[in-house]
Amino acid sequence: MASAAAAVTLRRVLLASAALRLALVVFGEWQDAHLEVRYTDVDYLVFSDAAASVAAGGSPFARATYRYSPLLAYLLLPNSLLHAAWGKLLFSAADLLVGLFIDTILKLRGIPEKMRMWSVIAWLFNPFTFTIGTRGNCEPIVCAVMLWILICLMKGRVMQAAFWYGLIVHFRIYPIIYVIPFVIVLGKSYAGVSGRPTLTIWRSEKHLQNDRGSQREGPTSFLATLWDFLSNFITRKAILFGLLSGSMFFAWTGVFFYLYGWDFLNEALLYHLTRTDPRHNFSIYFYHIYLHHQQGFSSIQRLASFLPQLIVQLALITRFSRDLPFCMFLQTVAFVAFNKVMTAQYFVWFFCLLPLILSWSSMKLKWKGLACMLVWMGSQLHWLMWAYLLEFKGRNVFVQLWVAGLVFLAANTFVMLMVIKHHKYTPLFLSSVKPGSKVATKKD
Repeated sequence: MASAAAAVTLRRVLLASAALRLALVVFGEWQDAHLEVRYTDVDYLVFSDAAASVAAGGSPFARATYRYSPLLAYLLLPNSLLHAAWGKLLFSAADLLVGLFIDTILKLRGIPEKMRMWSVIAWLFNPFTFTIGTRGNCEPIVCAVMLWILICLMKGRVMQAAFWYGLIVHFRIYPIIYVIPFVIVLGKSYAGVSGRPTLTIWRSEKHLQNDRGSQREGPTSFLATLWDFLSNFITRKAILFGLLSGSMFFAWTGVFFYLYGWDFLNEALLYHLTRTDPRHNFSIYFYHIYLHHQQGFSSIQRLASFLPQLIVQLALITRFSRDLPFCMFLQTVAFVAFNKVMTAQYFVWFFCLLPLILSWSSMKLKWKGLACMLVWMGSQLHWLMWAYLLEFKGRNVFVQLWVAGLVFLAANTFVMLMVIKHHKYTPLFLSSVKPGSKVATKKD
């Protein structure tokens, strides 16, 4: 009865969120047809045009500014054959799948039903997330696949995880940042006594405070993490994961290079490594790029902007890699915050990981949680105010907008530090099974 009640509860949450998304898609179609300000994201028009070009026997890269894998254009072929809103429905379905996967991951880790439902709701009814998919942005697909990869790793399905990881890195290059933590958790201690990974299970809220008797590992030092990485890299599972995921990435890349040549390679992959966008965005780099865009940038200058990202990524991996969901969350927030280009759609990348760590946080909504929300949203609204004056009022507020970007970076950093301070570090897998340890070996 309890499991049936849990299923009904989850079903109701999913149905309510599906109804919300369907209503927004319908409303968006009406708004696009009757109002001056469109609901649909401009990127969706680019996706649709690229799909129409493929349907006509052409290249998706015939559409200017299409800088994605051709797979996306193929997924949206029904936009031309069935209805223009097909892609929005597809992306919204991926949104719902993310909610389902969040529940699955937390259930595997022993989270009680009530806490799981609140975590699922934190995703499904987040205004940032349900508007992204319904406006026609493809990021929910990436989020769903990343969570599925995590589920596969938790269940010991390494080859399946590698297959999807190679595919999603081809589809959207940014998940490459997770490769080192994946290799570390696939180390010599990945499989337990039964040959399957041994997951740590959540115990109770009490363990988040003064848990001095805990047997779990703490964050590791740089040298220890480096040694773990080098020694783990030669394990059978890690090598198979790397070979299969790399093969998948290069196979898809090779197929599309054969079909579309250098247009594909330059637009879908190389462009993102050296991208410089002079238009205003949340990034702290935008003003420098705006001032020097006409003169151009050398390859060294373009790649140098990755250095702060690299340093922060290595620091986070060094400290938190074994607590895989938490490490992935911090990596993503840092990657977005220090990126050369930052738009609101990128926030979805870490919003899908946030529900996976809430149960291990001692931070209460009142007052510290609320303070983090206000700081983050307040700094974002502050930036949007200056962006409005620049774009719609034509006022010269570039310096103020750049300062607002610095404030937003500081806000992201503050929130990250608060989250780290109140998080209970808990490795996803136990390195050894001791008598009396509260662990659970999950079966497929």
